[in-house]
Amino acid sequence: MTNRGNGAPGRGSDRRDGAGRARRDAASSDRVRGQGSRSSGADRQASKGSGSGGDRRRTEDRSDKSRGAAADRHPTGAAAPAPERKRWAAEGDLPRWIQEEVGRVTPKARIQPTLELLQTAAKAFAGGKHGKALHLLEEAKELSPRTATIRELLGLSAYRLGRWEVALRELRTFRRLTGESTHMPVEMDVLRALDRPADVDEVWEAFRRIGGERETEREARVVYGSHLLDVGKDREAWELTNPRRIGESPQESELRVWFVAARAAARLGDRRTGRRIYEAIQAAAPGFPGLDELDRATAAAS
Repeated sequence: MTNRGNGAPGRGSDRRDGAGRARRDAASSDRVRGQGSRSSGADRQASKGSGSGGDRRRTEDRSDKSRGAAADRHPTGAAAPAPERKRWAAEGDLPRWIQEEVGRVTPKARIQPTLELLQTAAKAFAGGKHGKALHLLEEAKELSPRTATIRELLGLSAYRLGRWEVALRELRTFRRLTGESTHMPVEMDVLRALDRPADVDEVWEAFRRIGGERETEREARVVYGSHLLDVGKDREAWELTNPRRIGESPQESELRVWFVAARAAARLGDRRTGRRIYEAIQAAAPGFPGLDELDRATAAAS
């Protein structure tokens, strides 16, 4: 489900510090789709942009790279096959695979109240009511702490609210329960907000080993490239995000990578290249967040 508010993670006020958010809602790279945050797509990790409408339900399976290898167990200790984790719309009814997930790891007497809390929380999340969602998900977590979807939504709700430590804890728990790399870009973004650059580097190296879906990989480059700009490693940021080919009809995740690349080029003094990338973004998405700032950064080459 992953979300960001000003186009691409950047330096200073570009961080997700409450004054201006950067990402993917992961991504995001997110499986949960709803209404409420990122600069453009999932939630975009559950929503779009800085508050655009909900996305339609999607049912594609996640790639093998981003699925966990270890199966969860029933409370009795018997091994149980993990359900396929798919994209789902938070504003709709809970899909069957989530209901099965709750049933596998929750004592029988707690299953129904857990599902009711999770359903209500998901709809609150989709409606941008992240404080309400957080409260409900904390209750659901008490009933079923090993339901990965609860920990995922809890982490993303905390992320939207700027509660970084909670977001980091819950998203890391989600990753431990599922083995998925889906929200590692969000983890890096949280670590940027917490001013923990060494930990951002560590998560990036872990992501490079684990891998992920194409959207997640692009979002990871957006966040890590922005981190490199944060710490003055402009050349490394350019090498990471350099769009060696500017194609037609780019996906939004590509535009986000291009955005960071244009900033890096401008910082390196290559405003002509930065301007070329800026114009490609503008042509593809005139309303892309952050274009005014990028226009100013690259204007000297025009």
